[in-house]
Parts: sequence; C-alpha cells; structure tokens
Amino acid sequence: MNDNNIFELKQVEKSFNKGKESISIFEELNMNIKQGEFLAIMGPSGSGKTTLLNLLGGVDQPTGGEVWFDDARIDSLNEGQLAKWRANNIGFIFQFYNLMPMLNAARNVELPLLLTNLSGSERDKRVATALELVGLADRAKHMPSEMSGGQQQRVAIARAIVSDPKLLLCDEPTGDLDRKTADEILEMLQLLNREFGKTIVMVTHDPSAAKYATHTVHLDKGQFVPEEA
Repeated sequence: MNDNNIFELKQVEKSFNKGKESISIFEELNMNIKQGEFLAIMGPSGSGKTTLLNLLGGVDQPTGGEVWFDDARIDSLNEGQLAKWRANNIGFIFQFYNLMPMLNAARNVELPLLLTNLSGSERDKRVATALELVGLADRAKHMPSEMSGGQQQRVAIARAIVSDPKLLLCDEPTGDLDRKTADEILEMLQLLNREFGKTIVMVTHDPSAAKYATHTVHLDKGQFVPEEA
C-alpha cells in the first residue's frame, strides 16, 4: 500500500440477491483514501454511497475484490476480528444520532469503550475529554430528550471519537439539522480533521456540506464519475 493511503479498494464488487435476481452495486471499483484526508462522497440516491461506507467500516463485505486498511486486508477477517478492528480503528456518525434514549450523554459516549480493557476511571476520563472537545462538558448528565438535535449530534461525534479512531465514517451527518446547526457540526468535523489529523469520509447530498471537505468525489451507478457528469 502507498505510504500516504489509509484505505485502498481494489477491483471491489458488491451484489445483493433479491429473490432469484442478483443486483450489482459495484463492479471493479477502485478507490484510495489518503491519511488525513477529509473526503466527501456525493451522488444520487441509489448510487451506492451508503454501501460504500459500510464496506469501508467492515459492516458489509464485498462480493469480490480486496479492501485494505493500513496494510491489513479487512475483507478476509471473520466477524469477531472485524468487531475488534472496528472498535480500534473506526468511529461512526449517523444522520439520526442513534443515541440510547435511556442513557445520559456521558453513558452514550462511553458505549464504544465498553469493548475495551479500560478501567471505569479511565473510561470516565476519555468520556470527559470527548465531551469537552465537542463543547458539551456541562451536558454530561443530560438525557437525549433534554438536548437539541445539534447537541445530540455533538454527543454522537463525542461517541465516535472517544476511542481515538483513525477513521471517522459519516453518513449524512447534517441531514436532519437546520443550516446554522449543520454548519457548526461541519466546522467541528473540519477541526477534527485539521487540528487532530482525523481521516474523515462523509456521505452527503448537500453541496454546502461537501465544501467543508478537502476533496469531493461523485458516485453514480456504482462508479466514480467526473463532477460535470
């Protein structure tokens, strides 16, 4: 793998069975993601954006081809190995936050750390640091229902970064927010990229959101296409 690349997809194929029919999403897809990049992936609904994000996160496996991360081929890992790999390397940020409604902000942020060997006090320190970084140190004991959408997404970002992952995968992270709040969240992602060196891959329909990225690619019908297409 090229020293600057954190991810490489080589001749990746992905298909799903629907009844007796096989539906192809990707055919011989190639992709490189550089260390420290903030990449926006744009494209129409059904173009394969979320499927691609799932392949990068090891949530989905390719039908063919190879997926490499930091010189390790992750498409050959079993479920247990993938779970450990995700816990150590990947942070997920979703459109609808996916917070546990019965847990306060701190306990929501702590969830990924429960898969580690950290002690309770070490987990508490990590959680406090993550919440402070997203500007919610004073909301640690608040429940999701007591917070705005923007605050809930900040909690989700804190949860994604609490384990210090190498890669953040964001699926329409501002799709449920108003423009002002969306810009605040995007500025936070930009800060994580610029100041903390986080590699970020963001799926978005929003051209305004894509402008915060360092690089934008366009996906259509399972292939990368020039912007003017």
